Amino acid sequence: MIAELEVAGIALGCSTAGAISGVPLLLALRRRPLWAMAAALCVWPIVAVVVGVAVTARMMFLSAHDLRLVMIIVTVSATVASAFALRVGRPVVAGTGALTRAAATLGDPGYRGAGRVPTTELATLAATLDATNTRLVESFARERALEASRRELVAWISHDLRTPLAGIRAMAEAFEDGLITDAETTDRYHRRMLTETERLTGMVDDLFELARLQAGALRLSLAKVRVADVVSDAVAAVDPIARARGVVVRGEADDLGFVDADAAEVGRALTNLLVNAIRHTPDDGTVEVTATMAADQALFSVADRCGGIPPQDLLRVFDLGFRGEPARTPAGDDGPGQPRTRSGIGLAIVRGIIEAHGGAVSVHNQPGGCRFVVALPTS
Repeated sequence: MIAELEVAGIALGCSTAGAISGVPLLLALRRRPLWAMAAALCVWPIVAVVVGVAVTARMMFLSAHDLRLVMIIVTVSATVASAFALRVGRPVVAGTGALTRAAATLGDPGYRGAGRVPTTELATLAATLDATNTRLVESFARERALEASRRELVAWISHDLRTPLAGIRAMAEAFEDGLITDAETTDRYHRRMLTETERLTGMVDDLFELARLQAGALRLSLAKVRVADVVSDAVAAVDPIARARGVVVRGEADDLGFVDADAAEVGRALTNLLVNAIRHTPDDGTVEVTATMAADQALFSVADRCGGIPPQDLLRVFDLGFRGEPARTPAGDDGPGQPRTRSGIGLAIVRGIIEAHGGAVSVHNQPGGCRFVVALPTS
């Protein structure tokens, strides 16, 4: 028994010494290709075994013939084992190469996944790369769409700012040159200048609100608000516009419904929706706004008689700068002192305000028009 333990101890010591001697080699190969590291990991343990067997056999005082036979057997076995290990390791090296090439083209139109790779870990990494590429492609598409919307918005705003400014300048020059002398024309020009100034103010306010929303600088003053009060305030705010257009605005709300919200911001969002509905409803038409409670949500609904939104535009109505109108300057005259959404960002502001409350806004067509629905969590 003691002899066997002594042999085991000698073999253990020699094999350990052989394995430790390979540590510097492995450290030197850390920054080398994976195949080199794999080859070293395959071959060096076998070298340690060979050293252990050879030294142990020598210590056992085997004859030269027996020692030679042992070394032949060990060498052949080591060669076969090394070749098999290297062959098995080749797919792993090829798989890592495929993953590297796939990672280099993430987000590119020519992206090609790594395909089938060995081992569960590499397969998981390949699936992660595919999912990341999908997210990157979608992100780039959203970025391009957003950039296109911004360019469109700049074009709309540039035109809309230039139009009232040109009118104000022309009327101011007429006053300066003394071309306006009668009181009636003077009063008409004053009213027109005030109207154009209000239009500019509305666009600047919209841009400022949008900038706050996009920068995450909107600070909500949440309080328990009665939904009926939100509806009545919004209806009152748009009443002058509705009267000027001959549009009837009907409001109906659950008197017992309450929602935790910023009353001013939610009121602005609902007002924007009502102004938009009035602008697109024919004269003598009707706009309906309702507020109901459903489970843990407050639902505000604005229905108009616009005739419906083209299906291809339904997903774009809340996009920045989208108007869906062929003319750059929308028709109609709201008059001074009245709310308006002429900048093409009114609905984008609505979405930003509602999402800041943790809610959602949607639109769908219905017979004769469309319906915007705002869903706000009650708490």
